Amino acid sequence: MSEKKHRHRHKKSDGKSFIILPIIFLVGTYLVLYLAFAPTFSTFVSAAGMFFSNNEKNYSTEYKNIFVPVSENTTLPTVKIEDKTYVEKEAVEYPQYGNQFGELIIEDCGIDNKLFFGDGDIALRNGVGIYNGSFVPGYGGTILVAGHNNTFFNGLKYAEAGQKVVIRTSYGNYEYRITDTAVKKATDKSAYDLNADYENLIMYTCYPFDELGLTQYRYFVYAEYISGQQIDKSVQEGE
Repeated sequence: MSEKKHRHRHKKSDGKSFIILPIIFLVGTYLVLYLAFAPTFSTFVSAAGMFFSNNEKNYSTEYKNIFVPVSENTTLPTVKIEDKTYVEKEAVEYPQYGNQFGELIIEDCGIDNKLFFGDGDIALRNGVGIYNGSFVPGYGGTILVAGHNNTFFNGLKYAEAGQKVVIRTSYGNYEYRITDTAVKKATDKSAYDLNADYENLIMYTCYPFDELGLTQYRYFVYAEYISGQQIDKSVQEGE
């Protein structure tokens, strides 16, 4: 009798193991795959939400707009420094991080975007943004501008040498001419020079243009300074 009971208990134990072990294996596999691919999935889900959501996204109240367009004939107070004429610093409202302070236009590429100081999420959801470690137009240095490849900077794929880029700000209008384009790795620091002692414009976006989320390559568009009033270099952020 005791021998039969022992065999009976052994059979029940084998049955439970047959059910529980595969469940544990499936749960463990799911967790491993989730941890491995969650960042990628979340990027695609977020991007898909931007394109396919029925609810219109409105971020207009999340930033300050200090941009007041000026006409080509507007004359701002100037000062002479070493025989060169600059816009007086008092005439310039230097943007704070996150402010919209201008517009960037490339007619040949179908680009007409709000320009922000800073390239954070709010700026890139509403337009294009100048990297905080570079310079604003008229300041005589490198202007490094970022934008999303599937929205505001998608038109950069049509960029060609000789095309005109216009940046309009509250303190003046600036013109640049595209000189070159290049595809480089996102980690390639030689793609730009933030220490350049001359004014130049560099715009970039993720590459290829039809991919969602961050990619390992960037598409760069380089432009040289053509015209626009230079600013008194004593202007400092926050003054």
